[in-house]
Amino acid sequence: MRVAVLGSGPVGQTAALLLARWGVPVVLVDEHEVRDPVGSKAICQQRDTLDVWASLGAGCLAEEGLTWTTARTFHRETELFSLKLRDGGSALPPFVNISQARVEEVLDGLIAEQPLIDVRRGHRVTGVTQPGCVEIRCETKDGPRRIEADYAIACAGSRGDTVRRALGQHLGGFSFRDLFLICDIRADLPGWAAERRFHFDPPWNPGRQVLIHPCPGSQFRIDWQVPDDYDLAAEETGGALDHRIRAIIGDRPYEVVWRSVYRFHTRLVDRMRVGRVLLAGDCAHLVAPFGARGLNSGVADAENAAWKLAWVLRGHADEDLLETYHTERHAAAVENAAVTTATMDFLVPQDDGQRARRLDVLTRAATDPAVHEQVDSGRLAEPFWYADSPLTTPDPARPHAGRPRRGTLPPPGPGVLLPDVTVASGRLRDHARRGFRVLTTPGVRAEGAPAVEIPVGGALGARPGEAWLVRPDAYVAAVLRVADQRAHLVPGVRGVTRIVDDVRDRADATE
Repeated sequence: MRVAVLGSGPVGQTAALLLARWGVPVVLVDEHEVRDPVGSKAICQQRDTLDVWASLGAGCLAEEGLTWTTARTFHRETELFSLKLRDGGSALPPFVNISQARVEEVLDGLIAEQPLIDVRRGHRVTGVTQPGCVEIRCETKDGPRRIEADYAIACAGSRGDTVRRALGQHLGGFSFRDLFLICDIRADLPGWAAERRFHFDPPWNPGRQVLIHPCPGSQFRIDWQVPDDYDLAAEETGGALDHRIRAIIGDRPYEVVWRSVYRFHTRLVDRMRVGRVLLAGDCAHLVAPFGARGLNSGVADAENAAWKLAWVLRGHADEDLLETYHTERHAAAVENAAVTTATMDFLVPQDDGQRARRLDVLTRAATDPAVHEQVDSGRLAEPFWYADSPLTTPDPARPHAGRPRRGTLPPPGPGVLLPDVTVASGRLRDHARRGFRVLTTPGVRAEGAPAVEIPVGGALGARPGEAWLVRPDAYVAAVLRVADQRAHLVPGVRGVTRIVDDVRDRADATE
């Protein structure tokens, strides 16, 4: 029994490696014979994404990547404010800037060492059908090929129209009118390597925005918002591109490493599960890059899909469990679309009312720190919380309060990803990613699933007499107490666990 993964970008690579870790054979299909080794596409990798990759053996990505510590925001020629980032107490940085090309290189190395992954390059998918299994038709240089699998994860990217059409899906939504010019340059810019700089309406790009991100190896990525009729070739030929760059870095040597022009989109399929096929990453959803929610949400898709497919294939769960993939990850995509659309409306106002509000906010932010939170240059990617998932049992003592303030996460509880903390027996997330786990407080016994004892209080805020049921993707499914005296089963998963209060049992026996 095997799974086909269609597309070997970082989302497909991650899905394949996670499935193999669960012991599931994978055929990894990609239309390209070789990779493009340059370009800063999808540079910002969030802590929880780095955590997934580290669990697969790619901890070097967190070490190689660059973490800026100061975010500077400017309006015209005035610096409005700067923010210092906090590390949050994790062994991993809050994020790193590192090129997608390097991520793919590292993950390819891990895939090459994994005997359960069969890589098929140069296979362009021409059709997908589901006659009791998943049948993938491909065109190769040696002629047509057919691949059969029990299930598939479609990670074919934004250009995966053939796959989407075969599944009756399309990327509905809208595209932003303005374009964005992206240049990677290599230059010596003292003091800039630890700073991200965002410029609203600078004199050298009037009426639009510029974003500057540091990257490893003395490289910097510069994003200019440009008109929809922008002509990159004409700028390069006439010297205007050089003028753009020097307006930012001054009269110093530099090298253009890569450049491209993008149009940003907010688009989403209606269904992320179609029968035996799960759609993931850009194949399922597109968002503007401000806040780095594209690749990071795709990796979360991959982890959600992988453990659920593994449980179904092992016979530990009914196929209905796969429907929760759509429920959870489609809701996450809707959230990302809402957040990034709000950012783009601030960056590129759509009407006079939005333009007036933005000017008012930027003007007041120069003198009023209370307004800084309203300056929206992108809310950094964060894990989605599955408070409304059918796999989550709500806890009345820990009610879901909705989206937290920017830069913060909800407190631990049902539906929330475990914080990255360490207990006496190791990192909690490492324990969780071995299967369903129960975190118990002293005096509480768990039956039916391996348990890890945690202290009362601490980063989880656990209370005496509690047991926390945690899923294989390190999300909390339920919090049970001494007084509950009940079993907890995750819907669709057979015999996950039964939590018993040992202290209460002994007390009852003596009465």
